[in-house]
Order: sequence, then C-alpha cells, then structure tokens
Amino acid sequence: MTKVIKWISGNGDTHDFFHIVKCIKTHVQNDGKIFVGTDSFVTGDDCVFATAICLHGASGQKGGKYFFKRTHKSRKKFTELLVRILKEVQDSIDVSLNIAERFPDAHLEIHLDIGTGQNNKTSKFVNMLTAYAKSTGFKCKIKPYAWASASVADRHSKKYL
Repeated sequence: MTKVIKWISGNGDTHDFFHIVKCIKTHVQNDGKIFVGTDSFVTGDDCVFATAICLHGASGQKGGKYFFKRTHKSRKKFTELLVRILKEVQDSIDVSLNIAERFPDAHLEIHLDIGTGQNNKTSKFVNMLTAYAKSTGFKCKIKPYAWASASVADRHSKKYL
C-alpha cells in the first residue's frame, strides 16, 4: 500500500497534491512564479526533510502562498553531509519535475540550501550540486538568494505541527 504524503499550507491546512496542482494552475495563468526548496534537520534518531513549494509574483497577488511536506528518515542513512544535501537537492528536483511535467511553460526555480560562505560546510559542493540541478533544466539559486529552502523549508524541517 502506497503512503499518501500530505502537504500542508502556510496556514496549517492539510491538502493532497491535486489541490496544489489546481493552485499552481491558477498561479501560472496569472504569470506567477514557482520556487521549490528542501531543507533537512537531524534530531534524535531522525533526519527530517521538508520540501516547500512557494507561489509568488502572480498578477494582483499580494505576498505569497506556500505548501510543504515533511518526511522522516533514519538518521543512520545520513551520517555524511553530502548524502543528506544530495537528498535535499533530489527531493526538490523530483517535485519540480512533477510540476514542470504538468506546466511546462511555468517559471520554476529550485532553491538549494547551500552556500559559498567561508564558514559554510556545503561550500565545497556548490559547483557539483548547482550543475546537477541545472542539468535537469531548472534555474537554481543558492544562499543567500535561496529563500524557499533556507527560510521556508528550513522553518518546517525544525518545527513539528
């Protein structure tokens, strides 16, 4: 039996992915942009991954709207930082591909929770991971411009509803 992943809106309501597709359709018709990002957080025996779909910039839209899903994996599978960051990037790519398949003309951008800062542990992976994301056909941003992952998904990887 396949487990249905629930998505949660910014106001805490639970939705299935088909509801999000309807929202995206209207958003794209109004020239809105879509931003997808994933972050993770290690806690106890778990590694929590949160992926956010952020809708912003549609004609007449004030502010934005977002949805997120949260998954828990065994911490043991993610003892190496690169493995965890690759999973974040892959999760964002998977969601983005699903959206792009339905809305091929949508402005869609992936936000990676990595940065080039001297104290950033992920800086050595920036070229590899941005090339990976771009090779799937998407524009991508890294910190400090990757707000969908570094702010929205980050908040929900650490917060339990």
